[in-house]
Amino acid sequence: MAKEKVFAVFGLGAFGNEVCRVLSEKGGKVIAFDNRPQPIEKVKDEVSQVMVLDSTDEDALRSAPLENVDIAIVAIGDDVEASILTTALLKNIGVPYIIARAVSDIHMRVLRQIGANEVINLEIEEGQRVASRLLTTEVLETIPVTEDYSIVELYVPESMAGKSLERLNLRQEYHVNVIAIERFKTNVDEEGNPVKEERVILPTKDDVVLTDDILIVVGRNSDIEAFKEVH
Repeated sequence: MAKEKVFAVFGLGAFGNEVCRVLSEKGGKVIAFDNRPQPIEKVKDEVSQVMVLDSTDEDALRSAPLENVDIAIVAIGDDVEASILTTALLKNIGVPYIIARAVSDIHMRVLRQIGANEVINLEIEEGQRVASRLLTTEVLETIPVTEDYSIVELYVPESMAGKSLERLNLRQEYHVNVIAIERFKTNVDEEGNPVKEERVILPTKDDVVLTDDILIVVGRNSDIEAFKEVH
C-alpha cells in the first residue's frame, strides 16, 4: 500500500484555502498553518491538523509537526518577506520538496535562489494572458471545413465577457455561429501543483460567456477575420 503523502500549507488566503480543499478531497493528509486564527477556523474541518503559527519564527517552525511532511506549499501572497523567510527556513529544516507562490518576477527569482523546488507565479501568468487577449482576439486553432468556411477556437473578446449568447447575437452581428464553449477551472493535484480542468459546453442562447472561456465558432473565413478584430 502506498504511503499517504503529507502536505504542509502555509498561508490560508484564497489560494491556500483551495490547495487545502483539493488536497484533502483527493486523500492527502494536510497540515494547515497561518499566523491568524480566523483563516484557521475556516479550514479546520477540511484538513487533518491546523496550527496558528508565525512561520518566520525559526524556533516556532522547528517545533511544528513537520517531520513527516513530504511537500510544503508556501501560499503566502500578501507578505513577500514572510514568503521568502518561510521558504528559506523550510529549506534549512530539511523539508524535502517546497512549492512557493510568487507575486512578481523578482519574487520568483529570489524564491528559486533560496531553494524552492517549484515556484508558481499566478499573477504574471494571468497578466500575460490578459494582455494577449486585450491586444487581439487570438485564434488558437483553425479547422478548414470547405475552401470558404472554417471552424476556429478563439478567446472571448473583452467586450463580450459577461453577456449571454442571446444578447451578443453573433449570428446576426458577425455572421458566425458558436458551436461550443471551452471553460476552464484551475485546481491543484495531489502534488500541490495547479491543474487546469476543461469542460466543454454545448451552448444555448441563455449561456453567458466568461472572460477565460474559449469559443469554438464556425463561419465564412471573411466573417471570422472580421470577428477577430473585436476587442
